[in-house]
Amino acid sequence: MSGKLYALSTGPGAADLITVRAARILGSLDILYAPAGRKGGDSLALSIVREYLGEQTEVRCCHFPMSADSAEKEAVWNEVAAALVQEVEAGKQVGFITLGDAMLFSTWVFLLQRIGNPAWLEIVPGVTSFAAIAARAKTPLAMEQQSLAVISCTAAEETIQQALRQHDSLVLMKVYGRFARIKALLQQEGLLECALMMAEATLPGEQCWRHLNEVSDEQPLPYFSTILVNKQWEYAE
Repeated sequence: MSGKLYALSTGPGAADLITVRAARILGSLDILYAPAGRKGGDSLALSIVREYLGEQTEVRCCHFPMSADSAEKEAVWNEVAAALVQEVEAGKQVGFITLGDAMLFSTWVFLLQRIGNPAWLEIVPGVTSFAAIAARAKTPLAMEQQSLAVISCTAAEETIQQALRQHDSLVLMKVYGRFARIKALLQQEGLLECALMMAEATLPGEQCWRHLNEVSDEQPLPYFSTILVNKQWEYAE
């Protein structure tokens, strides 16, 4: 059998929100690469998929630095991409797992840039974190003629402010460490009452705040925190 590489989306966190296709592929892999946030640390993505792995699967955790050092990050991306290609060329069935969806704000995309678009690559989509948040909060992402924008809170303040004014519904991702600034922008645009925030959606530590004006700027938030804004939806208690 010829080698193949699968980029597998794990979904937002709950193990039963992974797709049937991804679960089937996970059971047939020779090697699985799992990203970890710190050296020697646990991999959340791996904990999600572990129950689907076959006994023959060799797991390799790889650390992707979260620092601002571009050279350090590129060195790791180059190393992992080269390792993935090498395993496929050796005839292995290889998987790389990533949280949420592989093609949205994902480390996988940096590997894809280096690997290209070979015939032996398959990317398996997954449930995004904000789709899970909308479902858990029973709040629509967008309705009828509404426009929906997905914005990273790492963007410039002007970019976020413009998006808040132009779109009916918004997903504000990467809120961690930036909540005070985002809350101030929402208040400035009169949108605090239209927003909710959820952290660690579908995980045991899930938290939801429907009144952001009651959340302290100094309140510590989990890393996976996201804000949804829908200007035309009234949130039920």
